[in-house]
Amino acid sequence: MQNLPLGRQDFRVIREKDYLYVDKTKYIYKLINESDINFLSRPRRFGKSLLINTFKELYEGNEELFKGLYIYNKWDFNKTHPVIKLDFSGGEYETLELLKSSLNDFINRVARDFSVETYSETLTNKFTNLIIEIYKKTGRKVVILIDEYDRPITENLGNNNLLEDIQAILRSFYNVLKTNDQYIEFIFITGVSKFANTSIFSTLNSTTDLTLDEKYSCICGYTYDELEYYFKEHIVNLGDNLGLSYSETIEKINYWYDGYSWDGKNRVYSPYSTIELLYYGEFNNYWFKTGTPKSLVDFLKEADDYSEVLNPILIKNSRLDPFTYEHIDPIAIFFETGYLTVSEKKIINDVIYYKLQSPNFEVENSMLDYLIDLNFVTLQGENIKSKLIKSMEELDNENFQKIIKEFLTHIPSRIHINQEYYYQSIFIAWLNGLGFKSEGEIQTNLGLMDVMILEKENTVIIGECKFSKMKETKNEPIIPYKTMLDTGVNQIKDKKYYEKYPNKRIIMVAFAFAGKEVYTGLEELTF
Repeated sequence: MQNLPLGRQDFRVIREKDYLYVDKTKYIYKLINESDINFLSRPRRFGKSLLINTFKELYEGNEELFKGLYIYNKWDFNKTHPVIKLDFSGGEYETLELLKSSLNDFINRVARDFSVETYSETLTNKFTNLIIEIYKKTGRKVVILIDEYDRPITENLGNNNLLEDIQAILRSFYNVLKTNDQYIEFIFITGVSKFANTSIFSTLNSTTDLTLDEKYSCICGYTYDELEYYFKEHIVNLGDNLGLSYSETIEKINYWYDGYSWDGKNRVYSPYSTIELLYYGEFNNYWFKTGTPKSLVDFLKEADDYSEVLNPILIKNSRLDPFTYEHIDPIAIFFETGYLTVSEKKIINDVIYYKLQSPNFEVENSMLDYLIDLNFVTLQGENIKSKLIKSMEELDNENFQKIIKEFLTHIPSRIHINQEYYYQSIFIAWLNGLGFKSEGEIQTNLGLMDVMILEKENTVIIGECKFSKMKETKNEPIIPYKTMLDTGVNQIKDKKYYEKYPNKRIIMVAFAFAGKEVYTGLEELTF
């Protein structure tokens, strides 16, 4: 098996060290032949930097890195272009001086790399001189690659006075690209959010926004076909270690990490979480743990109602247009940062609409975890955890059920999901936060993790959740809670979840949900 590119985003390193690389050069080739000035928005950890670095190596003519790839026999590697690459991801931008210093250092470094001099004191003139001098020295037009262009803005959201100055600097800096287009071969810019008033979407001539373009919907992330083609050996290995068949492993990966879409048709897996899963060998909220953007945190802290971002929502395409920092649409931010995705695209009366919803279990479950941490402070921590465990260890079902019911009464009205599994979803996320581990997956129409494990010294607590509709339908009658409890306990026995824990005391917990109503049952397993 090829080594997985864990934490790698340098195309040269990946190819030279023979890390597994998913070939995206067919999109690169098509893009270069279609458009000269391009912008792509994708969430963090979604392959934007790797894409930028691939463009760099291609234009610099590093032929050996592309052997065996789609573009290899289609590209003239003798026709090289000098590349100016600006990466905002690692800088500090807390003050205007830091931003200016960062841009100045960038220009000086590139000038040294190409052994040219810039003669002006102002940033815009120095950038102009840099482009022209490199063009004069090489005799070839320059390629401009800008990664995470919006980082100086997103890091300072809320500080409007500073942002006004930052946008003025960036606007004049990027305007250089327009006024010197005769020296420029190709421009590719990436970011997460689309901010107006930065020149990228206003003064640059004919910028092609690839974000929602169906042709490039899979330029980042892994498609199902790519997952099976490139990662099959790793998937087999993962399944063997988890005791799952190949189809079961694929199904579980789909459930956790698939579902991202920018056109409502083509769907891709989170590349970061997929690599982390196959490397570490266990399902976890890898992508979410890399950090929640400040703009989302601020919204979640201040919002009175989360319904728009927790439930599927149909919006006009104009809500995803570039916006200003003074008027941030939370729906656009949730979409751009990867917490919502396009599940369907519709055209109604010649107007494009997008249906947005959570892409997969990792994102939905992680967001619920986060909301619980934000809203249920009184129901967190060791105190409530110790009470729960004590009642389970003592088989005190009365107190145990009382604690669970109390939790459900504390769910704030602003956290509302228009689905019947709403309370169960939050409840399971809460148990995760208290230390329970999701173990195994029962695929129900609710799409929830049913089996919960808590291991404590010589005792293992195995919980099974069962759900019933609140209203009876023709095909799905209401299931009595006692029947659900019995089914839960019997399933723990029948599926032998306890066999992984020999010589330990096994306590079985059954939860029966019908909307906000919950009943519990405790039983010790005897052999």
